[in-house]
Amino acid sequence: MDVRRQHPLEYRVPPPVVDAACALLMWLAARATPALQWDWSASWRWGLLSGLSLAGGLVALGGLWAFQRAHTTFNPLHPERASALVQGGVYRFTRNPMYLGMALVLLGWACWLAHPLAFACIPLALAYLQRFQIQPEERVLRAHFGSDYEAYCRHVRRWI
Repeated sequence: MDVRRQHPLEYRVPPPVVDAACALLMWLAARATPALQWDWSASWRWGLLSGLSLAGGLVALGGLWAFQRAHTTFNPLHPERASALVQGGVYRFTRNPMYLGMALVLLGWACWLAHPLAFACIPLALAYLQRFQIQPEERVLRAHFGSDYEAYCRHVRRWI
């Protein structure tokens, strides 16, 4: 199987940069159209931001911790350096806990902004990550780990 980049953007932009750009776009969209902001109380906004961000951070850190325990790379720009197929910990429930965690943080940020355009930006980041990060990573993992990876994919969903 050919594991070379099939598109110049594949695993070129670090996922945290994609998410930071999305968060900035969400904020700019909310600032540009303040009349569209929903009237949510600050306590609800803080609660949602805190809860979703905490949950997202814990899920993402669980993924990093599992990679560290398996002594394999968690560098998303070099999936070919993976030395182990991590299936334990949070990876029993999702194949992409770090991306899922970051998505939850973005969802918390959208709740804080309480703006429909902020929520609309999240699928853009997820679509970018899906096409240019997750699919290429999966291609590399299939090539490296073969039937073990295929079996893992049959039992664990990509997101949740």
